[in-house]
Amino acid sequence: MEFLAEYGLFLAKVVTFVAAILVVVVLAVSLGGRNKKSDKGHIEVTKLNEKFDHMRDTLRDAMMDDDAYKEFEKAEKKRLKEEKAEKKKAAKSAEKSKAEATPDAATSADKKRIFVLDFYGDIKASEVDCLREEISTVLTLAKPTDEVVVKVESGGGMVHSYGLASSQLIRITNKNIPLTICVDKVAASGGYMMACVANKIVAAPFAILGSIGVVAQLPNFHKLLKKNDIDYEMFTAGEYKRTVTMFGENTEKGRAKFVEELEDTHVLFKEFVSEHRPQVDVVKVATGEVWFGRRAKDVNLIDEIQTSDEYLVAQAETADIFEVEFTYKKSLPEKLGFAAQAAVDRLLMTWWERLNISRWF
Repeated sequence: MEFLAEYGLFLAKVVTFVAAILVVVVLAVSLGGRNKKSDKGHIEVTKLNEKFDHMRDTLRDAMMDDDAYKEFEKAEKKRLKEEKAEKKKAAKSAEKSKAEATPDAATSADKKRIFVLDFYGDIKASEVDCLREEISTVLTLAKPTDEVVVKVESGGGMVHSYGLASSQLIRITNKNIPLTICVDKVAASGGYMMACVANKIVAAPFAILGSIGVVAQLPNFHKLLKKNDIDYEMFTAGEYKRTVTMFGENTEKGRAKFVEELEDTHVLFKEFVSEHRPQVDVVKVATGEVWFGRRAKDVNLIDEIQTSDEYLVAQAETADIFEVEFTYKKSLPEKLGFAAQAAVDRLLMTWWERLNISRWF
């Protein structure tokens, strides 16, 4: 038993030491990333049609014998040659129409383009910085005849962060460019605030949507401090500069004011949903509840039941689909610290962010 006790103590020390090292590495990487602003990131574009074609060809190649595949290649070359000739003919016709002062004719033969963006939202909607760059890039070329598809996955977070993310998406609809939001897993609270600005919302059957509500929570250590004869003093200018606090004694007046602010935020949230999705009965759905995809369609929170893969593959038949991603180049310390940071995030669950007195979707 003594051996087991000593071994357990040794193991606890090792775990503590490793955790401390991980924290130091993450902090060093984080500070290094904040101080290094030279790399502004870059846009990467992938044509998904080519990806889908490659997947199909790989499977076909595995299924066909040599003779059948040779016949297929021959037929495919003939089809591509004819298709190229048709496109060339259409281009000449468009040029002729353009010369005859019909400006819209030149674009009539153009194939529809779909620009696909991904948004994976954490509590702070950290990816909004990449989202704004991606949207700015797309808007340099996108036309009302094109479409932007944003795959959203978020359970919500800070009000101001998701308010900004939603405003970035509104830039697309303000240009009269169709916006489709695809939800495969979850777009709740702040995530649904983003989704509701779209012209069309497509969700998987069991995706989670809704949670149109506001929440705020914080611990209060006043009784603990008082028990240990520790005074906590806070000085403010302005009656409601600080309504509730973690360390001081909260008053009924302060609590009432804080709840009033929460209610006002909820009103703004409901007004936002009503403005962008008038078909929704906000009184019915703005209770903080969530709905799975099938039920969400019944209350008009979404328009179609479909996964993003199903939607994009179907569109690939008639449109050119481009996946647009803004990425930052990671330095060597950042790459080495990535795994450590992920481990520490799982352990700490970003508790220090949750201690802030903020309103949350």
